[in-house]
Amino acid sequence: MRTLASIQVVNTAEPIPNADAIERIRVLGWWVVVKKGEFAPGDKVVYCEIDSLLPERPEFEFLRASSFKPTVLGPDGAAQAPGFRIKTIRLRGQVSQGICFPLSILPAGAPTEEGADVTDVLGVRKWDPPPPAGTTGRVKGSFPGFLPKTDETRVQVLEPTIAKHRGRTFYVTEKLDGSSFTAFVREGEFGVCSRNLLLDAADETSLFMRVAKRFRLEVRLKAFAASRGFDVAVQGEVIGPGVQGNKYALPEIALRVFNVFDVSGYRYLDHADMLAAVAEMGLELVPQLGTLDLAHSVDELVALSEGMSVLNPKAHREGLVLRPLVEVRDDYLGRLSFKAINPKFLLKYDE
Repeated sequence: MRTLASIQVVNTAEPIPNADAIERIRVLGWWVVVKKGEFAPGDKVVYCEIDSLLPERPEFEFLRASSFKPTVLGPDGAAQAPGFRIKTIRLRGQVSQGICFPLSILPAGAPTEEGADVTDVLGVRKWDPPPPAGTTGRVKGSFPGFLPKTDETRVQVLEPTIAKHRGRTFYVTEKLDGSSFTAFVREGEFGVCSRNLLLDAADETSLFMRVAKRFRLEVRLKAFAASRGFDVAVQGEVIGPGVQGNKYALPEIALRVFNVFDVSGYRYLDHADMLAAVAEMGLELVPQLGTLDLAHSVDELVALSEGMSVLNPKAHREGLVLRPLVEVRDDYLGRLSFKAINPKFLLKYDE
């Protein structure tokens, strides 16, 4: 589970040009705008990341004027309690991502050591936009345990990891803003999943099942599995009309693949093998943006994430995903894979 609220140390505090009442502080790899003098380098703070949904409590009421109270839908579509969403904002020209509180906001007995997870202590939940109507259809069960979910860690919390893998070559892809999609063949059975759920393959009314049928995924995956001798899954983004506002202005629904997974061996295919597998199955990849020898700071990687989409030069791209050419296991991340999100995308689309 993502750590949304944690105990962190302020690394630095810097003035903001033409701003008398506010300044920016550095927490992990994030820049956060705060009241001038509220925190000093070395102070411990409670840091809540963007996409945090803070509960309706008196200590968070000041957010009501600058936030909004959506009715949040969980992964199963059930309504959850509303709250105050923390999002990317710009103040006096400075991008601010997250919010900081003094330790006094914590209840008695809460952990205060650096890095401690206080997400549950504070009742913080993750904000997720509700899925587009008709996307998933009928649910068959939870996401299968024999597959990894599609989720990437933001680079701002990975400074030690970035330093550890300095000099390693990564391939870079455009992160697309769509609906996460997984299709698999396991022991002769074909299945389709959303980000968190296994869907009913017999439900032809759902967008995901129409995607599976349109691209003949059952036939293609079974043929590939038979030729290679192992069960297989593809993971990608469904994009186009009706999905996240169709930022790419596509005339029809598309599927762009970013992972090919060996289900039998529980391993991702290396980049070259993935490219070959996607080509063999007759599918399309997410935009491939070349390679990068990692010698960058977090801020430099975030700057690289800025730019326009390969699919629509009039739309800001959501960001970048970086993975090594040959799969690597990392002690902290597990699979070595992370994302840098374009702050201009977040600001423009209110993400």
